[in-house]
Amino acid sequence: MSETWLPTLLTETPEDGFQLAIKLSRLGVKFTQPSAEVREALRPSYAENADSLIATSHVIAVHFQTVASANGYWRHDA
Repeated sequence: MSETWLPTLLTETPEDGFQLAIKLSRLGVKFTQPSAEVREALRPSYAENADSLIATSHVIAVHFQTVASANGYWRHDA
């Protein structure tokens, strides 16, 4: 990917931040395994595996923690 795909970690809301965390997780997989054919071939082996799904949730949570921190946990000075 040559274009800038992540200009900032700042988001308007926690929900937007969570969506960004999911995007970061998905792009991490895509960069690690650039072949869409290979990713699709591997999907059945983890799609019904509880440990794999929990690991996926963990990766998203770590990204969300990073995004939330960058956004000051969406706390605004009153």
